[in-house]
Amino acid sequence: MTSTTLQESPTISHLASQPERISLIATRSSKNIDDKPHDVYANFRYYLDPGDGSLPEPVDVSKPSSYMDKPDDVRTMLVHDIRGSEDQYSLDKHGFQVHRHVSAEKEFLDEDQIKAQYYPEIEQLLKDVTGASRVFVWHYTIRREPNNSNGIPYTGTATKKQQSPVRRVHIDQTSYSARNNVHRYLPDEAEKLLAGRYQLINVWRPIRTIYKDPLAILDARSYSEEDLLPVKVIYPGHDGETFVVRPRAEEAKEKHQWHYLYGQTPDEVMIFKCYDSKKDGRARRVPHCAFTNPEEEHREPRESIEVRCLVFTPDESG
Repeated sequence: MTSTTLQESPTISHLASQPERISLIATRSSKNIDDKPHDVYANFRYYLDPGDGSLPEPVDVSKPSSYMDKPDDVRTMLVHDIRGSEDQYSLDKHGFQVHRHVSAEKEFLDEDQIKAQYYPEIEQLLKDVTGASRVFVWHYTIRREPNNSNGIPYTGTATKKQQSPVRRVHIDQTSYSARNNVHRYLPDEAEKLLAGRYQLINVWRPIRTIYKDPLAILDARSYSEEDLLPVKVIYPGHDGETFVVRPRAEEAKEKHQWHYLYGQTPDEVMIFKCYDSKKDGRARRVPHCAFTNPEEEHREPRESIEVRCLVFTPDESG
């Protein structure tokens, strides 16, 4: 495994409905088709706010009707391709950054192998990127269609974690669920770990180069806390909480600034924050989702793996 940073410096799929098609009210940007970057206009599925001050209804993962086929507020947004300028984006300023990282794991079909081989790679990567003293990978999700391009079903112990891309704008965790996850997964050390800085960071990797339905990340500087609404998520045996995201008003002066990496390869990982306890002005979390690139709809569906990590820096207080 090799890891080379592109920087100069040292999780909620139940909210997604089935992978239905949304008719894209999409056009190209003014860029020529052969120019870089590949900025595009695409549809984004925001929370449809009823306007009466009520919070979103809870999601019960055992009841698909609680999260499928819900209406959305669909907005056509410009998505900026950061290809060629990756080193200008950082976790603490923008809430995300790209790193070049070659994994020994290639197919991600065996759960035991993912945990034994890939988890340690990601733990070390995040230590290198953030300077954290401890990283704990607590979950992973694979997103791909049931069959590969030859029509052959994927098999293996990891297939039980396969899901479709999440196309609703969301953040995996709130401050409430962040603290709860530390208690849930590291109960004997929770109080000590929570006394320092703790983050929930996702590492997102293509399994095959992605063109059709990449991951979009919202610049942390371009949204406000008022755009976020918490949603209770009911799991077997415990409750969680995520954020859905409201769109900005059409007349708003400041617009949401969306970014993606065109043609992201398996050797390029997108690292982004779902929560940071540090409250000193640095980015703390970023909304994100999949989107359909209207220029690449003829391409293969996405194959990707996302791991969710607890990241601790005890010598930094929250």
